[in-house]
Amino acid sequence: MGGFFGTISKRECVLDIFFGVDYHSHLGTKRGGMVVYDADSGKFQRQIHNIENTPFRTKFEKDLHDFHGCSGIGCISDTDPQPLLVRSHLGLYAISTVGIINNAEELVDTYFSDHGHQFMAMSSGNVNSSELTAALINQKDSLVEGILHAQEVIQGSMTILLLTKDGIIAARDKMGRLPVLLGKNEEGYCVSFESFAYTKLGYVDTYELGPHEIVRITADGFETLSPASQEMKICGFLWTYYGYPNSNYEGKNVEVMRYRNGEIMARDEIARDSLPEVDMVAGVPDSGIPHAIGYANRSGKPFARPFIKYTPTWPRSFTPSDQKVRNQVAKMKQIPVPELIEGKKLLFVDDSIVRGTQLRETVNFLYESGAKEVHMRSACPPIMYACKYLNFSRGNSDMELLARRTIQELEGDEGQLHIEEYADASSERGQCLLKRICEEFGFDSLGYQSLDGVLEAIGIDKDKICTYCWNGKG
Repeated sequence: MGGFFGTISKRECVLDIFFGVDYHSHLGTKRGGMVVYDADSGKFQRQIHNIENTPFRTKFEKDLHDFHGCSGIGCISDTDPQPLLVRSHLGLYAISTVGIINNAEELVDTYFSDHGHQFMAMSSGNVNSSELTAALINQKDSLVEGILHAQEVIQGSMTILLLTKDGIIAARDKMGRLPVLLGKNEEGYCVSFESFAYTKLGYVDTYELGPHEIVRITADGFETLSPASQEMKICGFLWTYYGYPNSNYEGKNVEVMRYRNGEIMARDEIARDSLPEVDMVAGVPDSGIPHAIGYANRSGKPFARPFIKYTPTWPRSFTPSDQKVRNQVAKMKQIPVPELIEGKKLLFVDDSIVRGTQLRETVNFLYESGAKEVHMRSACPPIMYACKYLNFSRGNSDMELLARRTIQELEGDEGQLHIEEYADASSERGQCLLKRICEEFGFDSLGYQSLDGVLEAIGIDKDKICTYCWNGKG
């Protein structure tokens, strides 16, 4: 994924940018960057660091005394190094993006195939998404025209922040798949992915951009440069998993949604008479915990924390490229409370079950710690499709997903024709899916939240929510 923060003020604002970006560290683990414009010198100052093994704050603290200015942007990126500085006929500006370009090679071939264009390739051989976006913007006669052009030809999604000498331009993706929010204080304005990042810094909620809307932000206010469209498909997974608990999107708080989601899941299990007899309900740390609290409150089963994630040395999502090392790190994070596990019947709620890579390790860890039964619940439906709109998942193949892999094992290619049926736990195929995963991972029972339940918990018009990863409808 990725996150961003920018501010423009009548005073020095470097610390606001620093802390605002740092508050987006949960959205990415690859690169962090900051760029500040100093009106006194007329220069942009920029720094990018690798944050794979060291948090953003640690990497950038030593840079702060070199930054000076009253406007700037920064980002946490799970992919490309950014922000980038771009010089073109549109002037000098900095750009940061969040999204995914599925047709990058096609765009390069279509628009930049002559010998006068070149792109810096990353180690993977791919083109930097922000650089390609800037190149598309620069094809037009104004930044606004260029942004609209880039968003139109990009297949995927693209939310854009630009820092110019005159202010910040923010453009929400044309389908509004991610949020863009504005805050203000007495001396200026800010723009952010996460709303809590600026409220903690003393800004107050001011405005949330609509889908495809473009605004210019100055220290004195903001103006719409291109109006919002009516159609929106904001990512439903924001509330389920990767949004931070304190944040609000479209007026709906993440933590409150997760409590409601757990309650709805328990309510529906009670109605079906399928709630298992367990000693306690627990959440898989961290984002599974609020779903589990809601489930426990509604089910009447006590909530507990039978194992704790060890955060002093593993404070963030550390994901080495080697699978064996990743599995070992997962083990190192999980510290049991034997008194709450030995001889107990436990029901765990996780935010989602994606690939199941570490699921078996967790179950084995619980049984090795003395659990009598382990029941698992997913706070969202089976994930059937790898997201093609946002870069929040490392995998690119549907067959890397646990549900799709299991369907293939059960029925081969024929099963892939009945995905909707497999996603329905009340159907015969849906029951077969649950049974096979239980057998594979050693669960005593398994349940997924229904799509209707997730949409009810979010509480906005369901037609405005992207559910592609669950039902293939984006």
